[in-house]
Amino acid sequence: MIELAWKSSRIEGNTYSLLETETLIKTHQEAVGHTKEEAAMILNHKGAFDAILVNRESFKTVRMSDITQLHTLLIQNLGVDPGVRKHPVGITGSAFRPLDNQWQIREALEKLIEAINFSHHPFEKALIASSMVAYIQPFADGNKRTSRMLTNAILVAHDFYPISYRVINETTYKQALITFYEQHSLYELKRILIEQYEFALDNYFRINP
Repeated sequence: MIELAWKSSRIEGNTYSLLETETLIKTHQEAVGHTKEEAAMILNHKGAFDAILVNRESFKTVRMSDITQLHTLLIQNLGVDPGVRKHPVGITGSAFRPLDNQWQIREALEKLIEAINFSHHPFEKALIASSMVAYIQPFADGNKRTSRMLTNAILVAHDFYPISYRVINETTYKQALITFYEQHSLYELKRILIEQYEFALDNYFRINP
């Protein structure tokens, strides 16, 4: 959870180190030289992950409220409006433009939820969640964070191990998303998810003989 909070926040430009993140989560002691917003982002990840563990059964069948509640937890004290966005957003480094009508966005979310719940394999569910929440961009901010957290919620709900994105290069991850936005190719995102899951198996959940 510490490494997930650190890396997911770092992808969003957070400058806390891994050691500073560990200290913050364990003692609530903020690091010198960082903003309160950076600390809030990290602690929000912890709160969202704790909620996943407490409510793991509810994510076996994903509902709209599951996604919006995760998002709400992830944006606390960050000045971001909760709920489906009501204005257009752009993607840095891409000509792709997500839907800009809140009713179309809500409809796209509902179709996404249907696709997740229709799939029978947890890993496929996780791949759909990790790619499509970021693609739809349903919120004013925090979309990629929500996609990563929902991915873990689905994995945990189905007794799969969660992933931390610990060893992903931030630029590689963002480029994989842009490739999906512009070319509708899931190849790179799928490869990332597989590699991160293999890393989790090898480093977090190894059983010693």
